[in-house]
Amino acid sequence: MDAVKYSIVVPVFNEELVVEESYKRLKAVMDTTGESYELLFVNDGSRDKTEELVSAICEKDKNVKLLSFSRNFGHQNAITAGMDNASGQAIVVIDADLQDPPEVILEMIQKWKEGYDVVYGKRVKRKGESFFKRITAKLFYRILRSMTSVEIPVDTGDFRLIDRKVCDVMCSFTEQNRYVRGLVSWVGFRQTAVEFVREERFAGETKYPLKKMLKFAMDGITTFSYKPLKISTYLGFLTAGLSFLYLIVVLILKLFTDVTVSGWASILSVSLIFNGVVLIMLGIIGEYIGRIYDESKNRPLYVIAERKGFDDGQEDKQVR
Repeated sequence: MDAVKYSIVVPVFNEELVVEESYKRLKAVMDTTGESYELLFVNDGSRDKTEELVSAICEKDKNVKLLSFSRNFGHQNAITAGMDNASGQAIVVIDADLQDPPEVILEMIQKWKEGYDVVYGKRVKRKGESFFKRITAKLFYRILRSMTSVEIPVDTGDFRLIDRKVCDVMCSFTEQNRYVRGLVSWVGFRQTAVEFVREERFAGETKYPLKKMLKFAMDGITTFSYKPLKISTYLGFLTAGLSFLYLIVVLILKLFTDVTVSGWASILSVSLIFNGVVLIMLGIIGEYIGRIYDESKNRPLYVIAERKGFDDGQEDKQVR
């Protein structure tokens, strides 16, 4: 694979309405650099015409490459595949929906040339997002930051530039439940931010509904913190202590007073509370055990069904 200056990794999933505009804007930005680059689209099992449209772009532009998964493996694995196959000295990750303005890449490149190894985009304003999404995102980043020893910047996404040596370290990771922005922070190196205003989607619908957002949040927390397990332990001791105190109160009332001990209502209420606490603790433990199970299977992170625009002679079907 011939070395290029910049690799722009663009994960896509059902983005037929925006992929051509995304290509035009990315090309316009990268052409201004006057340096070599590649636009590496990673098709994450799209069920619309996304793959067909990107394939057509590959035919007319030698700077465009396409990796197509055999099925949907998820956004974070699509980013990983892009990093694995990028040949640039600097790698930029950006979504195709144009919420992260491609023009900001030029500012990232400038910071990289100043000596920074990681330049991440920091959102100072989020257009077109509901109050619920804005407030939950804000809370998540701050909760995660408080729960982990890794300094993960708040109000940032996967939109960032990383140096080749950072990418090489990232490519050595094999964990299944990936939280890429957290892993980039974990590896260290010299990092800085570029602030920007996040725009509305150019077209189409968000690919992160509430269910996926919750799983993504859980991946981030369980990947970089075991504090939920410690909280479960403390909660267990607290529950046991309160139960013991309640038992003492019941015995005192029974043995030394004429007060009748409350019957079914009080017993049922206490039982429901304590059982609820136990189930929450078991659920937290189960999340970690499930991730251990995923790691033990050691399955590939993704399967590549087709490659276009590459001239390195690699086989069409690959796993990682």
